[in-house]
Amino acid sequence: MTTDDAALDRAFAALADPVRRAIIARLSRGSATLGELAEPFDISLQAVSKHITVLEDAGLVWRTREAQRKPVHLDAAALERLTAWIDRYRLDAERAYRRLDAVLAAAASAQTPRRRTATTRTKEKES
Repeated sequence: MTTDDAALDRAFAALADPVRRAIIARLSRGSATLGELAEPFDISLQAVSKHITVLEDAGLVWRTREAQRKPVHLDAAALERLTAWIDRYRLDAERAYRRLDAVLAAAASAQTPRRRTATTRTKEKES
């Protein structure tokens, strides 16, 4: 397993939890303190702090100190790496579906009898 694989594993494992996903969603709107992040949840500050530590260990967030405040920040580059990994496989799947669509369309048009148009019927009568 490469370092990149281990980082992906940690990030996806961190995002498996709905509270951590909600924290990431909140941080996507801007940095926030532990107290601000804890507001919508019915869990202790200590529990939220543990969730943030998991996200931090996964490289998805980082903390700073600003006087008395210790805001948590989203690492947008880390999310971009996850998105790039997902997109690589999504694009492969889309190409496969487009090929399948083309095969099915070709098969359907080969099986559909051609309808005679009014012009064709008129010419047949004239013959």
